[in-house]
Order: sequence, then C-alpha cells, then structure tokens
Amino acid sequence: MRITVDIDEKQLTAIRRATGQRKKSPAIRQALDEFVEERRRKRLLRKVLDGRTDYSLSNDELEALGTYDAD
Repeated sequence: MRITVDIDEKQLTAIRRATGQRKKSPAIRQALDEFVEERRRKRLLRKVLDGRTDYSLSNDELEALGTYDAD
C-alpha cells in the first residue's frame, strides 16, 4: 500500500543510518518492522514479569534448546 508521510530530513537520515539502508522506502520499512517487533517483545516481557503467562519450560530447559534470543 502506498501512503504519503511527511518525515523530517534529519529523521530520515537518522533512520537510514540506523538501518544501514541507502534507499528511503527500505529504510522506513525496516525501521517500522523493528519497531513493531520491539513493542511485541516488550509486551511479552511485561506479561512475564507480571506473572501473566503460563510458560511451562524452566530457564535451564529453555537454555538447553539454544533457540532463545540473547539481545
């Protein structure tokens, strides 16, 4: 879908540098994807910290899988 968005030139430059993308559209798409993913992670972390999840694996079991994200 195409939309028109006004983005300050300094912000666009910062987005392009942060994403490593040279072109505007790919830089904005990547920045949006990363923003949404970060929000999802924070929402899940908040649920975990608040005890609102029912996750059956222990920390040792999770680490044994070797598939967790260590960011």
